Amino acid sequence: MNPAGTARIIVDDILIGARFAPLRGDLVPPTLDQAYDIQDEVYRLLSADAGWGPLAGHKIALTSPAIQELCGVDTPVYGSIFASSIRHAPCDIAAADFMRLGLEFEIAIELAHDLPPENGPVSDTDLTHSVANVRPAFELIDDRCADYSDLDAASILTDRCWCAGIVLGAPFLDWQALDLAGLDVDLSWNDHLIDQAQTGDALGSPLAGLRWIADHLHARGRTLQKGDVIMTGSSMKTRFPKSGDRIVFSVADLGDVAVRVS
Repeated sequence: MNPAGTARIIVDDILIGARFAPLRGDLVPPTLDQAYDIQDEVYRLLSADAGWGPLAGHKIALTSPAIQELCGVDTPVYGSIFASSIRHAPCDIAAADFMRLGLEFEIAIELAHDLPPENGPVSDTDLTHSVANVRPAFELIDDRCADYSDLDAASILTDRCWCAGIVLGAPFLDWQALDLAGLDVDLSWNDHLIDQAQTGDALGSPLAGLRWIADHLHARGRTLQKGDVIMTGSSMKTRFPKSGDRIVFSVADLGDVAVRVS
């Protein structure tokens, strides 16, 4: 089946709330590049035909070696973020709006200016100068009740990497004064500290996530645009909240981001 036909099947499943099913048979793209062709069409259909509106951000997924091995790849994968799915903390999240809500714990970067592919490889200077601000953030995951014993990278990325939105904390402007790769992060669940890590536990640094996304988009002839929000990878494992939970993700010097699940 061609990319448009496969994308139509995926979108129809998303819209009716069908359980996630890996691509099989003629639907399986031979390469990840062709999987991204399907992903592009999925976003087009959801944006235009389903009325989800424009895209306004980017995310990286499958960042740990363990999850890459599980999904049969040796690289992260890319997804986009709809503008309509971006929220600001503190906020309430209704569990009933998702098939199975998951949270990931990340540093979000907002871009200060465009990074077009025609400018060539992104230098370290270009990368740092492109950052307008950084902030703690949640990514809202909806895995559509997937069976984690039966996953592959192409099926996940064509289904938008399961991104169902993000929740942003307050922006921090003076980020270059910080060791962005070595900030301590704490996760509190219903007022109990349950996990601790560092920002560098996601790919070594949030800037590494930004660079990977820039390189991926440039290879496909696309521009990172001023105002885009970049989710740079989770420093902790995905967790699945239930109604009544209050979750606070705190990043040293940057502040925190909080949600309540209803």
